[in-house]
Amino acid sequence: MSFAYHAYEAVHMMVGPMRGMSDAMHLAFKNPANPLTYTPLGRTVAASCELFERATRRYGKPAFGLGETTINGVKVAVEERVVWERPFCKLVYFDRKIQASRRKPQPKVLLVAPMSGHYATLLRGTVEAFLPGHEVYITDWVDARLVPISEGRFDLDDYIDYVIGMLQKLGPDTHVMAICQPSVPVIAAIARMEAESDPCAPRSMTLMGGPIDTRRSPTAVNQLAMERGTDWFRRNCITVVPFPSLGAFRQVYPGFMQLSGFMAMNMDRHVTAHYDM
Repeated sequence: MSFAYHAYEAVHMMVGPMRGMSDAMHLAFKNPANPLTYTPLGRTVAASCELFERATRRYGKPAFGLGETTINGVKVAVEERVVWERPFCKLVYFDRKIQASRRKPQPKVLLVAPMSGHYATLLRGTVEAFLPGHEVYITDWVDARLVPISEGRFDLDDYIDYVIGMLQKLGPDTHVMAICQPSVPVIAAIARMEAESDPCAPRSMTLMGGPIDTRRSPTAVNQLAMERGTDWFRRNCITVVPFPSLGAFRQVYPGFMQLSGFMAMNMDRHVTAHYDM
């Protein structure tokens, strides 16, 4: 088992004083009263300090920020509500405040967001596109470091049970869309519901960007998994949440490792995107 999470937390604490110094220098070289602010040296120092701050910042969960949508040319307020909740996930409903006299039945769609190192707000644009013509629900996965170990584990079986529970909460005639990582648990959940003749089995299922049979058109990730094997990933990727987090001692595959891996596979693309900014 890896102790990468402990090292990550230690480094974050160690750079704390450096972040303070960097912030002070950034303010100094952005100050209009400082003559160096208007020189190439001043702009370079200010930009370098800002880049260091962004690279070492611990980013919080962003908001969806979808306060309204447009339906048939009319702006309608939107309110986020949690309609189903378990220790590792909340089901968020985007309640469109349509007048009762103008409300018409519209399709229900459940967006199953990836939990692999991302927040559900990664799908903000997808939610926004669906809002004018659908009742939209999305899975809002809880950071495992915030879930006490007393709540038990969360594995593939639990993932499938969660998806089934949400579909049963929403009832019949729900459409489900799984984006990337949840494709496998979603198709497994629906297969089980169909096998049991569950009346809440979804009306349609859409899988986007999630490999179902990794033997077909294997990607670099699939090939690496075949080369390394399960034991290698267990030793090098699974670590424990450090104290004093609420989920201390829980075994996880940390999000920072997942995101680092994704970026490493397309480093040129990320560097180019940053440069173009």
